[in-house]
Amino acid sequence: MLRWTIIFVVVAIIAGVLGFTGIAGAATGIAKILFFVFLVLFIISLIRGGAKKI
Repeated sequence: MLRWTIIFVVVAIIAGVLGFTGIAGAATGIAKILFFVFLVLFIISLIRGGAKKI
């Protein structure tokens, strides 16, 4: 999941440098969504992993 976020951020940066603002905006939006999904899943896995040790 984090890999896809990094890929979309790189695509957004390259598209922004080359002047493709529409593509850059879309890739940035997708990267933000994927990052927050990754963050939520990471926190859930930390909580579940910690609960098993107790």
